[in-house]
Amino acid sequence: MRQPISRRTFIRFAGGGAAVAASASLLPRFVGKNVLQPTAVEAATTADPAPDLYLAGTDGWISLPPTPAIPPFHPDVLAPSGLSTYIFGFRNVTGMSDIQKSNQKNKAQHNAPLFWVDQFNPASPKDFRVQLTNLGLALRPDLFDAHTLHWHGFRNVIPFFDGEPTGSVSVPAGRNFTYVYRPREPGTYMYHCHVEDVEHVHMGMTGLVFVRPLQNGNTALYPSGKYAYNDGDGSTGYDREFAMFLSEVWAEAHWCDAHIQLPEWSDYRADFALLNGRVYPETIAPNGSIDPFHPVYDANGDLIAPAGHPNLQHQPLSALVECNAGERVLLRFANLGFKEAAMTLAGIRMRVVGKDATPMRGRDNTDTSYETETLSFGAGESIDALFTAPAHSGNAGPDVYMLYNRRYTEANNLAGGFGGQATEIRVYPNGIAAQTTPNT
Repeated sequence: MRQPISRRTFIRFAGGGAAVAASASLLPRFVGKNVLQPTAVEAATTADPAPDLYLAGTDGWISLPPTPAIPPFHPDVLAPSGLSTYIFGFRNVTGMSDIQKSNQKNKAQHNAPLFWVDQFNPASPKDFRVQLTNLGLALRPDLFDAHTLHWHGFRNVIPFFDGEPTGSVSVPAGRNFTYVYRPREPGTYMYHCHVEDVEHVHMGMTGLVFVRPLQNGNTALYPSGKYAYNDGDGSTGYDREFAMFLSEVWAEAHWCDAHIQLPEWSDYRADFALLNGRVYPETIAPNGSIDPFHPVYDANGDLIAPAGHPNLQHQPLSALVECNAGERVLLRFANLGFKEAAMTLAGIRMRVVGKDATPMRGRDNTDTSYETETLSFGAGESIDALFTAPAHSGNAGPDVYMLYNRRYTEANNLAGGFGGQATEIRVYPNGIAAQTTPNT
């Protein structure tokens, strides 16, 4: 069988006699008109490392509160039992067999899998690789949309890996593509599909990602050795961290995509405000499997629902914050809804130490961090905020503080009562074990 000459091999071969004289063993071996397999030396020097994370793009269903009822848009009559709302989304398929991956079509999660990476270290360089597979849309096979992974806010990304479809590669249905990153700036970011981005972002192809600083591991500056930034003085050190991802659902748009209709995006109206893909009080329900690098699935590859909440099978990330008195807690906020947010922590002041993956420091390293009870930020923005858990009251059980969006329409889902983008901070006198992963 004749084998094609790769671009890399062609460049080497066309390089001329100098390359041949320098290292003929690096060239492919020719017999007549046939090109044989690369030499062992060439194979070893050109093989790409395996991806660190595997994601898949597809569609699926999630559960939102039955009120407000918005007939015929919500709940959707096509929804499987216990679910209500059609979405597009990403799934973590790391560690799955090909058969398990194929079974995840129409089983997207919301919000997309949380993941984190270490800051690129020139002393021991290692790229971070994410492979994206496009499984296609089970309910809408007529929509053969490509998908991408756009790391929002990533500085100086190579255009080929940026995910903006007019200047980089899009992944057609049934294909995959591996993104390569060298993250040099610590902080909190977000990622999303950039194909038909208004639709795909709103439908749920969104997630949170953050970069851990090189300073991590230095216990001389802060006892835990965990930091939001390379601060040099321990000012961004923390004991626990929690991702807080804000998004929205316009029920009519989700219904339209499920029923082969075209939403009019200029009529946009958010009916549900979500925190980590859920609506309060379900934001405080337990986690499902959220460790991106050690995911837990059933034999079919399906997500295992949080205990006691089968309706949250595809919404695995809890927003509940539990900590011990005196601990320093990092809240990583990111907003990929279309509305501004005003997240308030009643009774505890927060210190903003970073915004849009940039530490709050002036050009002369002046500290520009500030304390507040309310964080105001818009679509596409992120904030890193620290608080120190106050002393416990001595009463039975934890002391409970509310973290919520003080915008009225984002805290009640237009149904009356308290809901929407809200969660609880539970402060215990002691006894909460150290974190192994964020949001635990």
